[in-house]
Amino acid sequence: MNPTVYVLGHKNPDTDSVVAATAYAHLKRELGQANCVAARAGKMNPQAEYIFERFKVPFPIFLPDLLPKVEYYLGSAPQLVDRGTPLWDALSLMNSGNQKALPIVDSDGRYRAMLHYSSFAQNILKKINPHKKAIIPTSVGRLMATIKAQPVNVFNPEDQFKARILVAALELDTFKQHLNAEDASNAIVIVGDRVDVQRYAIESKVRLLLITNGALLDKELKALAEKNKVSVMVSPYDTSSTSLLVIYSTPVETMGDTSIRSIPLHESMKKAREAVNASPSRSVPVVDEDGRVVGLFTESDLIREPNVSLILVDHNELSQAVDGAEHYRIQEVIDHHRLGSFATRYPITFINRVVGSTSTIIADMYREAKIPIPRPISSILLAGILSDTLVLKSATTTTLDMDIAEYLANISDLEIEEFGRDIMGSASLISRKPVDEIVNMDMKQYNAAGKDFSISQVEVDAPEELVERSAELLQCLEQHRKAKGLYFSALMVTDITELTSILFFQGDKEMLSLLRYPRLEPCVFELKDVLSRKKQLAPVLIELIEKAIEG
Repeated sequence: MNPTVYVLGHKNPDTDSVVAATAYAHLKRELGQANCVAARAGKMNPQAEYIFERFKVPFPIFLPDLLPKVEYYLGSAPQLVDRGTPLWDALSLMNSGNQKALPIVDSDGRYRAMLHYSSFAQNILKKINPHKKAIIPTSVGRLMATIKAQPVNVFNPEDQFKARILVAALELDTFKQHLNAEDASNAIVIVGDRVDVQRYAIESKVRLLLITNGALLDKELKALAEKNKVSVMVSPYDTSSTSLLVIYSTPVETMGDTSIRSIPLHESMKKAREAVNASPSRSVPVVDEDGRVVGLFTESDLIREPNVSLILVDHNELSQAVDGAEHYRIQEVIDHHRLGSFATRYPITFINRVVGSTSTIIADMYREAKIPIPRPISSILLAGILSDTLVLKSATTTTLDMDIAEYLANISDLEIEEFGRDIMGSASLISRKPVDEIVNMDMKQYNAAGKDFSISQVEVDAPEELVERSAELLQCLEQHRKAKGLYFSALMVTDITELTSILFFQGDKEMLSLLRYPRLEPCVFELKDVLSRKKQLAPVLIELIEKAIEG
């Protein structure tokens, strides 16, 4: 099974992150990697929503986490068997498929029970107990399919009945006594070429006359059987083999183990392991939201390589990646930020360029691969660049960003300045959102000198609206800092009209005392001409952390 490759940006994704994931997944598919899927590890911000909806580009799928789940380790689809299938056919299917357990499903594919050799052995003993008359749920149609019998007369082949089996091994008079003691309408008489027994069974109107060894039925008796509506079939096997196969014609569901419960696709690996260990067959069926069986989870799946791998865009630190990313193979990293602590057990493609946007790198990769960029993709790529570089005015903007932006503007027939105003105008919605949503909207967590800290960034056209909510914002930052055990937690609010920023800061007192930015109010600072978290704010704060620790 080819694994799904998720192209993912960082947690709390900004516009550049979701654009890069979407555009790069499209490029990989164009290059032949059909199983590449764009994903996001958080909610779309208002700006990204506006861009994707404007150009009618589907949102990347939402993956709240990638903690190990059954769906990521499940093997190939298993053989399933309908509940009404003859037991003999089900066992043959298990044997031919080398499958130790067989999920039994209804006509809609929903789980009913599990057939495994232990349950079969236990249930078959109930059917062949010499101290108790066997009653076999079956139908004429199942008997015909199981025995591969030649039909002579067949009536109501699909009607299931509780069959009582009588083998005509006795003298006629004794056999008559046995048959008369039974309900003929549910009786199956197994006989060879004994015409007297055949006649009496037909006259008694048994449910089925089963003639063994390929013996033929007299034309007169055939007519009588048709008149009395007695089904007649000819078995190619001897009497003992035919008798055994009758037992195996019972619906497979009667031999299933109903104690084995199914598990959902999204079940955690821990609970899946417990379920497998508790199962007599060391396997459990996996079902979707509608209860339909989509897999069979076995002991071997517990040690299987996951069927998911990752491509990380717009970040290269696992602290910023979707929760659980460390459990999967990372194939590539494409980024434009500083290098964090990042290691893999195998070589990967790692692209890190000094540009203002990951979207710039992705668009350039299209050009290098000589792959045409569809207009909707070129439009969102341009939006990603303009968003991350504040319409090419940020300190992180490079010549390549400008060149690629012009190239994309030409393809998408958009004017950079006008489109930039549209993008930034969509940021005006941010100030009205709940403070916890604002703080978490584009939050990145870092580590420096052994200290963990976070810096969030939002872009607005009226920062004074957030300054008026400073008490709420600072309280939210402090709650986040304590919950995560961070050295400090900060929010950078960038004014896209005046091209300056405001810093809300909650953290260690010593660290707070080292901040030399103009103070607007306690824990709120003016960052004049500071637009880039990556290039202008984070390096300063990292230097101050080192100074605070050394001091």
